[in-house]
Amino acid sequence: MRVLVTGCAGFIGSHLCRRLLADGHEVVGVDCFTPYYPRAIKEANVADLLPDPNFTLLELDLATADLRPLLDGVEIVYHQAAQAGVRASWGTQFESYIRHNVLATQRLLEAAKASRLRKFVYASSSSIYGDAECYPTSEDVVPRPVSPYGVTKLAAEQLTYLYWKNYGVPTIALRYFTVYGPGQRPDMAFHKFILAALQGRPVQIYGDGNQTRDFTFVEDAVEANISAGQCEASGVALNVGGGSRVTVNEVLQMLGEILQMELVVEHLPPQKGDVRHTSADITLASRLLGYEPKVDIKTGLELEAAWLQQLLVARAA
Repeated sequence: MRVLVTGCAGFIGSHLCRRLLADGHEVVGVDCFTPYYPRAIKEANVADLLPDPNFTLLELDLATADLRPLLDGVEIVYHQAAQAGVRASWGTQFESYIRHNVLATQRLLEAAKASRLRKFVYASSSSIYGDAECYPTSEDVVPRPVSPYGVTKLAAEQLTYLYWKNYGVPTIALRYFTVYGPGQRPDMAFHKFILAALQGRPVQIYGDGNQTRDFTFVEDAVEANISAGQCEASGVALNVGGGSRVTVNEVLQMLGEILQMELVVEHLPPQKGDVRHTSADITLASRLLGYEPKVDIKTGLELEAAWLQQLLVARAA
């Protein structure tokens, strides 16, 4: 079938495109190459996809482009595009989060009203929960985001619900819990930790390192998207976690073992908007999607470390 992937040159989006092409689908990929991190990284993410005759890359801004022609013949929309980053979403940068997270989503949903989509899959975030009232956190917990980024992701998620409720757009939202793996964005923790260690620099962490996260391997997140595109449910939001809730300190210990080196750790002050803990209750995703994460945290870290080691070798060549 013909599918649309927004944010196709990003971390998760490029992995999703690769999987959809492998499954035999025609993929239209859209990205506006925001300057949040270097364009060259995004171009590298899709370099191996461009020769595939079933892949089309379009550079356009969902906040301004005419979107109805974009959906011609499309059966499933995987809306991965967003302005990423919790810490960067404060102050003067907030306008770009409104533009790329809220306005872009609303315009795409508006265009979807006139299309006969099988499914509109929206990439939400565990950031919508903020400091949740209980762990593991189910979808019944009241969202209370503690960052501007989380506010915009929740606003866009609510838009997907109201377009389903009022116009019958078959939406489903996936609340990602800290996705990692090969190709991870350079601003994300594991990428920064591993790169610093490999380059002989101190590994910088915010706070005491006892904060926990439910880490989700990227291929598990991709599998959740594939299942969401095929499922019967609409108008719901589902947690997508990895079943690997560990402390940052435990992650650093594992990385030291994987890299076979003693890491030098530098502690920085906690950052505004960072939650203390996350833990996903994936009961609903398991029931509606058959979702079960397959990659444990140690294996996932090994794969990401191997990818970054190869990347450094390639850069040095």
